[in-house]
Amino acid sequence: MDFGLAGQRAAVAAASQGLGFACANALAAEGARVAICGRTQERIAKAAAEIDPAAVPLVADVSDPEAARRFVAEARDALGGLDILVTNAGGPPPGTFATTPYDAYPKAIALNLLSVVAMCQEAVPGMQAQRFGRVVAITSIAVRQPIPTLILSNTARAGATGFLKSLAREVAGDGVTVNSVQPGMHDTERLRGLHDGDLSDLAAHIPAGVIGRPEDFGAFVAFLCSQAARFITGAAIPVDGGAYAALL
Repeated sequence: MDFGLAGQRAAVAAASQGLGFACANALAAEGARVAICGRTQERIAKAAAEIDPAAVPLVADVSDPEAARRFVAEARDALGGLDILVTNAGGPPPGTFATTPYDAYPKAIALNLLSVVAMCQEAVPGMQAQRFGRVVAITSIAVRQPIPTLILSNTARAGATGFLKSLAREVAGDGVTVNSVQPGMHDTERLRGLHDGDLSDLAAHIPAGVIGRPEDFGAFVAFLCSQAARFITGAAIPVDGGAYAALL
């Protein structure tokens, strides 16, 4: 299926590895021109070279919302405009209510909520002006089904979901779609870090019987950016192999 992404200009945040890298790689494979960011020049340059010789590597730490905003502005300048924004950020440290101090919450909210707001504020007005745009936010299945040991992520990403739903309804008439994708367990560096590198027992908790592949997640995000997905907006979609058990 041709997603109609050839020549589209895409900014993908936190894409030196994991799901961000997979999304940028999928978009580039469909013919989009991509700009990506990461925290270090060496790592993001290496990732860009693996994605596409023309991919634009930019250094930005999206835990700082203003740096996240600058990433979008620099990506737009480098690409000559922006059609697609994929917001993404690593997760905050694990913890529970009992083990997480109050001063950890503002940092988590900056990382997983305010960075999304800042990137959208920088990207969406231009999309509205050109009457076309795609925003896809990578959040977490924890928005629907909180993960007991990730209270910071549960809290901040739920806030981001509320913001994205509100934004989607405001800009739908301008040809801009806004969706979030809620990954379950995928074989990424973060998941391996949370489980000391051992994922052997996790597949037993997933109806599909396997851990997700980042490239499959990236392909789904590319679809949401396509012409075929133009009537999908305001959605928060689990991509988790069936792990989320509730009806809604």
